[in-house]
Amino acid sequence: MTNGRLFGVTLCAIVALAPAVLWQHGRQSGISWSEPIARVDAELARGDVSGAMTQWYSAYVAALYYRQRWDVPIAVGDARLRIERAAGSGDAGAAKARELYLIALFRARQAGSAQGVLRAAAAFEALVDRDVAAHALTIAAALQAAGHRVAGNRSVPDL
Repeated sequence: MTNGRLFGVTLCAIVALAPAVLWQHGRQSGISWSEPIARVDAELARGDVSGAMTQWYSAYVAALYYRQRWDVPIAVGDARLRIERAAGSGDAGAAKARELYLIALFRARQAGSAQGVLRAAAAFEALVDRDVAAHALTIAAALQAAGHRVAGNRSVPDL
C-alpha cells in the first residue's frame, strides 16, 4: 500500500470515528448538548467565529446521538445559523441547519409531537423552505387529528 493510499484510509477512519469518540468523551465528562450551545453564544459574544464553530461541533455530535429528542437538533441548527450570520455567510450554515431541522421533523413525527413538528415547520419557514414547512404543517394536522395535542391546546394553522 502506498503512503498516499495509507494516509487516505487513515484519514477516512479518523473522520468516521471522530463523532463516536467525541460523544463518548462527552458522556464520560457529563457534558450536555446545552453546554456547547452556551459556549457557542459566548464565543460569538467575543467575536470569535472560529471558536464558536469549534464549540458547535460538540453540540452537533450530541444532536445526532440524542435520538429521542426533537428539540436538540433544532437548537443546534439555530446555533449554526447564528454562527453563519456572525461570519457573514450563510449557504453552508443554512444547509447544515436544514439537515438538523429535517432530523427534528422526523423525530417529532416519530414521537407523535405535534408541537415538535410545528417548531420544525417554523424553522423551515425561517429558511424560506416553504414546501417543507407546508408538509410539516400537514404532518402536524394529522398528528392533531389522531389525538396528539399541541401545547396550549392550540390548533394547527391552516395551510
